[in-house]
Amino acid sequence: MRIFENLESEVRGYIRSFPTIFETSKGAILTNEQGEDHIDFFAGAGTLNYGHNNELISKALIEYIQKDGVIHGLDMATSAKKDFLQTFNDTILVPRNLDYKIQFTGPTGTNAVETALKLARLVKGRSNVVSFTNGFHGLTQGSSSVTGNDDYRDESYISRSNVSFMPFDGYFGDMNTMAIFRKFLEDSSSGLDIPAAVIIETIQGEGGINVASKEWLQELESICREYDILLIIDDIQVGNGRTGEFFSFEFAGINPDIVTVSKSIGGGLPMAIVLLKPDLDQWKPGEHTGTFRGNNLAFVAAKVAIEHYWQNDDLSNAVRYKEKLLKDTLEKIAEKYKDTFEVEIRGRGLAYGFEIKGDNSVAGEISKYAFEEKLIVETCGSEDQVVKFLPPLIIDEETLIEGLNRLDTAIGKLVADKKEKLTEEF
Repeated sequence: MRIFENLESEVRGYIRSFPTIFETSKGAILTNEQGEDHIDFFAGAGTLNYGHNNELISKALIEYIQKDGVIHGLDMATSAKKDFLQTFNDTILVPRNLDYKIQFTGPTGTNAVETALKLARLVKGRSNVVSFTNGFHGLTQGSSSVTGNDDYRDESYISRSNVSFMPFDGYFGDMNTMAIFRKFLEDSSSGLDIPAAVIIETIQGEGGINVASKEWLQELESICREYDILLIIDDIQVGNGRTGEFFSFEFAGINPDIVTVSKSIGGGLPMAIVLLKPDLDQWKPGEHTGTFRGNNLAFVAAKVAIEHYWQNDDLSNAVRYKEKLLKDTLEKIAEKYKDTFEVEIRGRGLAYGFEIKGDNSVAGEISKYAFEEKLIVETCGSEDQVVKFLPPLIIDEETLIEGLNRLDTAIGKLVADKKEKLTEEF
């Protein structure tokens, strides 16, 4: 690992949690240079919903490259883009009665968020945007300004202007926090300027797997309509089937004005898009650009993934089945160690959190012990107090169960070591 310490910037992150050199990967398995298999419950922070080196996607990419398909095309017309647009419209948008134009942005999620914020302000002629506590929307300057976690915010480089924060669902326990938002909008002396838009994750991934209820989202949409505010859903991490439906907001029956999509939309390759209602498409030609807004390899991968996994409900049903298995097993593990840890389990689909109450260091220790058991699982939350589960959607049942068994073993060893240390101290 010395070459990374010597040559790579100190900003490197995940490599510190998982200090080994991975060489190959397949499905839900990462294999290091020593040939050791690790079960992946992280999936590239939600980028690998269809697994590592998905055979269907790999085959299509190889064929495309071998025939000298266009790799880079800015925003010019290519066959790969044409095929993706047609497939996405016919398979994803039309069956859900969603009428959106598709804007290709730079290849990462933060590019999509920056685009959405810029467009909302352009269309509404207002600068203020409302975001929510514990929200995470990216780390470029605009998206950082709507990100709540202070680990990513610093006065020396971030502009906090024209962003107001409101409490997410559950932030004050059982209180309906939408009542607070409404009160601020009703009161002309509240200090809250009527925003151009609100931006929201239906499940806050980095924020701790905080789940917004159907009723809360519906009330948010109603308030947005009443006050002529655009509703932006950030579906970058928990979209693309993560919740069992393609878009995470479908269960609530809402119709966002703008949706940001990235991570798994490219089948594991860099790609980001903004979905916007046709009346909002008020850009002048070339008004918002990006050199890599035309990743044709990602278009090929995305088309294949959508064609194979979203023509029917098989993947959605599989995610719901595996969700029950994941949730039930986590609850059994929590019950097993209830005399040591107080745990809260929450999530939807295959996005789940295992929050350790009272000691923010435990989640990180669980991740460390899990890595020793050859399980990749990360932490999230304002204090990294939540163990975060994002396995590939295509993970087979046997591997999912084995991964959870390794988690159980890791927690057992952690508890035993803590008890041994406590005994030694006394």
